[in-house]
Amino acid sequence: MAFVSSGPTLTATAVQRQPAPEPTVQLQIENRVARVTLNRPPLNILDIAMMRELDAMLKHAIPQSDFLVFQGAGPKGFSAGAEIADHQPRRVGQMLKAFHAIFRRLAAADCLTIAAVHGFCLGGGMELATFCDFLIATGSAQFGQPEIKLGCFPPVAMLTLPELIGMRAATDLILTGRQFGAPEAQLLGLVARVVPDDKLDEATAELLKDLLGLSPAILRLTRRALWRTHAADFSKRLAAMERLYLTKLVKMSDAQEGIRAFLEKRAPSWLGR
Repeated sequence: MAFVSSGPTLTATAVQRQPAPEPTVQLQIENRVARVTLNRPPLNILDIAMMRELDAMLKHAIPQSDFLVFQGAGPKGFSAGAEIADHQPRRVGQMLKAFHAIFRRLAAADCLTIAAVHGFCLGGGMELATFCDFLIATGSAQFGQPEIKLGCFPPVAMLTLPELIGMRAATDLILTGRQFGAPEAQLLGLVARVVPDDKLDEATAELLKDLLGLSPAILRLTRRALWRTHAADFSKRLAAMERLYLTKLVKMSDAQEGIRAFLEKRAPSWLGR
């Protein structure tokens, strides 16, 4: 029961309780394997609240896990990236801080990470998936860093893609923003395994079975050595990319026009500044 004010008189009114909404990030830990599900279908778009929820969940899961598996809820995709409305000047600083906290935490973690990707894997979703140690994708999965089409750039991918696939291929993907399929992603070296659309769970389980048969201590040591060799000073370089984004990019007229045009569902009118 709840009391609703009606003038000076309090009237008892029955209130129907609504079921609590499902969390936008779900976590299941079993046998040192943490399964993290992005749960905001249809496209699991990451807004600021969801980013913070994901980071808090990783803080809880990482000390209890040898393996982290990321997956997306619903049939349409892993994640289509960050919420475009959060790229507006008044919120973009909060968005970058929340999003990049996830990558800083993963970079400092000892556990191995796996992305199980189906459907759309775009923008921040692709940054998260390709940041993982292993990426398994269905044959119909679609990848892309389309930020340039909105008048901005992907800070994490700017650091990771040249390391993963070389400067020439990274330049192509970042500066065109083109979408590409799982077979090309595998040829580039972004995807470890491409599997039939109905075999993603099975392929992920097979990879975990192989890894679980190895020494977790040696796996952690080896992963740490790889990161120190090939991704030294990641957090410091990410901070520099954030500064460029916030002090230069978001103040440009074309960056603001790109976001406005997307939200207004029209083609952008670039001003060249």
